[in-house]
Amino acid sequence: MAANLGIYILGCVLACVLSKTGEYVFSGFVLIMLAAGEYAFYFRRHGYLFQMEAVFSLFWTGGMGLSAMKLSRLAEDWEYLTWISFTLAYIFFILGYEWAGRRECAGRELFRKLRVKIWGDERTGKPGKDETAKRLFRCILAILLVSYACFLLEAAVIREIPLFSDKPHAYSYFHLSGVHYFTVSSIFVLPLSVLYKKVRGKLSVKEWTALGVSCCAALAIPVLCVSRFQLMLAVLLSICVAVAAYPQIKLRYIILVLAALIPVYVGLTVARNHDVAYLNGIFEMKNAETPIFVTQPYMYVANNYDNFNCLVKELPAHTFGLRQLFPVFALTGLKFLAPGLVNFPIYVTKTELTTVTLIYDAYYDFGVWGVALFGLVLGMACRKVASSQKKSGNPVSCLFYAQIAMYLVFSFFTTWFSNPTTWFWLGLTAIIYVYVGHRQKEYVSGKIQL
Repeated sequence: MAANLGIYILGCVLACVLSKTGEYVFSGFVLIMLAAGEYAFYFRRHGYLFQMEAVFSLFWTGGMGLSAMKLSRLAEDWEYLTWISFTLAYIFFILGYEWAGRRECAGRELFRKLRVKIWGDERTGKPGKDETAKRLFRCILAILLVSYACFLLEAAVIREIPLFSDKPHAYSYFHLSGVHYFTVSSIFVLPLSVLYKKVRGKLSVKEWTALGVSCCAALAIPVLCVSRFQLMLAVLLSICVAVAAYPQIKLRYIILVLAALIPVYVGLTVARNHDVAYLNGIFEMKNAETPIFVTQPYMYVANNYDNFNCLVKELPAHTFGLRQLFPVFALTGLKFLAPGLVNFPIYVTKTELTTVTLIYDAYYDFGVWGVALFGLVLGMACRKVASSQKKSGNPVSCLFYAQIAMYLVFSFFTTWFSNPTTWFWLGLTAIIYVYVGHRQKEYVSGKIQL
């Protein structure tokens, strides 16, 4: 591990030197190659497409590489503290992940003996496969019904549906405080359906039809909301769960699903009423001839790192925990009683481009030391989630893993762990986990494991 991190540090130093000499494209290229190499290293080591160290390596460092190329006039040369923060976030994440893994070594031999895990019913002492499937399907229906009820409530109060609105930012206004958390929870229907199929095994025509209708109805909500991100998250969560549930799944099937998502993504972009001239005016690409289908995903990733650099340059004082405590203030309603707890300026390159990186609030609160500590704690927590998923007989543990993995995939996008929606989703997953496993135990080699 030391050699691997040493190579990573040298790669970041080289990229920083190239950037400071104005060789931005080469600087970004070094980071992209570094990201690919790190992903390959951890993939070979663990053999899993969504292994957490691997996905964080690829998307965090790869995003840095895209941003370091500075293809937009909005991008400025990064501060040294920015480079240090980006590098420390990764290094301490890996250190935390590996350190937490060493602490589990004492129980590893026991874990290897737990070869067969089948859900069983504590009351009858018999395998409860059918009961588990029934509970998963009830959860699918409950989430779908509640999501639609809340969607219809929001539509009735706001008096419009974003897909049929002519406003450029209709989705931004489609939000009732406290209600929208339930609306967007429809993203869980698709991954829960994958788990249902895994537990249930062979499905009848009636079951296939019920699952298909449920999934289509659930995906209709992000389409009606014109939310590209929610649509992508629902599909990617399902892919992550499917890879865990079906290790033999072919990579080409995953690629086909992602390819099918592209036209839907483009259609939702058009439905947002953002024409090419509008987007090009915001993104300010150095090469005005860059096609919009390249510009938009590039800026979707790259500008977030530049927003972090704005924070480093302009932040007058740290907030010592208040930014990262925002989920507490939001979910308890304290933000309405004491607005001063949450009213802090956001430092970005342009007012229309407000997405930030995973470590934005950690730096806002405690500076570079906060970034290092955040990376360490996150790495340890991710290892704990990964280990629990391997040991658990509860199929919903896959959904916990998939969520955290997706937050690492989109580490360039926002401050996931100081976002109240993240904690609402994790809480909802915990409720499903408890319900599915209630009064059931694991069978291990024919005996109940207590």
